Amino acid sequence: MMPSLSTTMKLTLAMLLLAILPADSGFAQSPGNLEGIPVPVTGVDAPVNGFEVPAQVPATQLQASSAGPSRNLFHAITSGGPLMIPIAICSFILVIFSLERVIALRRGRIIPGVFTKKFLEQLRAGDLTREQAIAVCEKNESPVSRVFLAGVHKWGRSGVEVEQAILDSGERVSNELRRYLRLINGIANVCPLLGLLGTVFGMIDSFEAISTASGMLADSKAMTASGISTALITTAAGMSVAIPALILYLWFSSIVERRVTEIDSLGMKVVSLVSAEAMTETSRSSSRSKKAA
Repeated sequence: MMPSLSTTMKLTLAMLLLAILPADSGFAQSPGNLEGIPVPVTGVDAPVNGFEVPAQVPATQLQASSAGPSRNLFHAITSGGPLMIPIAICSFILVIFSLERVIALRRGRIIPGVFTKKFLEQLRAGDLTREQAIAVCEKNESPVSRVFLAGVHKWGRSGVEVEQAILDSGERVSNELRRYLRLINGIANVCPLLGLLGTVFGMIDSFEAISTASGMLADSKAMTASGISTALITTAAGMSVAIPALILYLWFSSIVERRVTEIDSLGMKVVSLVSAEAMTETSRSSSRSKKAA
């Protein structure tokens, strides 16, 4: 017996409604009968965002779990793994020795302006003897005074000897000014490697989670995400310490170069004032001035 026209139209309309209505509508989610036609009920609820959700997991619980707990900065740092400890130690060392270099490389500490100007003026005017010049340099105890002292000890020698003494002393002062710069450069080189090592460890954990997960897709995803998070946090921490360390190393190196160049220039002035050639020229000039008078 052929179904009536009204029954066929009702079936067609019902199928169209099921295909057109959105998945989250109450009509699609509630099982029941439509004009005597049973709607099959399975163990899976209606799709949520295109994915099938198990019937025993409510949609509200799924949304709450997908939101995830809020993580503060301390939790993010501690979740970076054990390699965050050496990175934190490197950052602490960087701060301490950077502050020390900022104080130690001040121009007023290395090249005191008042001492330098007065000392050279007195040498040029002939107001200082060798013993007096040595006493003045030993009293000041600045890096530039040590360079001057090396030249004064060669008082009356040839210009080559005085210049060599100043160059040797300047080399020692230069090494002293570069103190701890190698440590800062080492931090700039080591921290990215520590971050890379943390990345490797995090990826190893992620792949182990994937390989050991026995059919539990949710657990494997969570463990994989945790390993990748550890890798990224460690990498970011290593780069966050290495980049400032490299910038500080370049900055301090430029300061040292400027200070050494200035000390070398001042040392050459001392050579031109205390060498035998300079004294001979000074005595000739004084004799000429007396004859002219």
